Amino acid sequence: MATIPALLQEMAREAETTRKMLSRIPADKLDWRPHPKSMDMRTLAVHIAELPSWTKMAIETNELDFAGMDWTPTPVSNAEELLAIHEKALQEGISSLEQADESTFGQPWTLRTGDQIHAVNPKSEVIRMSYNQIVHHRAQLGVYLRLLDIPIPGSYGPSADEPSM
Repeated sequence: MATIPALLQEMAREAETTRKMLSRIPADKLDWRPHPKSMDMRTLAVHIAELPSWTKMAIETNELDFAGMDWTPTPVSNAEELLAIHEKALQEGISSLEQADESTFGQPWTLRTGDQIHAVNPKSEVIRMSYNQIVHHRAQLGVYLRLLDIPIPGSYGPSADEPSM
């Protein structure tokens, strides 16, 4: 399978699980955090919802400089708003992939904070890393939900909260 169709297929699969996770977040727990060093649930959930747009960033830019950015989580007050952010980010990612030229996937993309270089990777690896970030942060969200005794949806099969197949 060519790279772009495979990435589109994986993005669609992961979006299904992301929707299920985001839909479980209760509005009255958005400010909750399991530990003082942890993100609050709102910040974590907005980050998860926005991550599919990183595909567009990887394709259309050559770097991300944390020193030059001012990320403020999009204000949300419920799961429906999180899902809307996710759908917008997902469409941006899909559109960028559908219009991408695979020959650019080997070009370098840099992650930095000012002069400090954290990583230089081919754009294709940055896209895959963004997918991995979604999975990683969804797992964090799963811990948050579990600690609040909120049933966890299955990701790659049923969860302990769902009947066996």
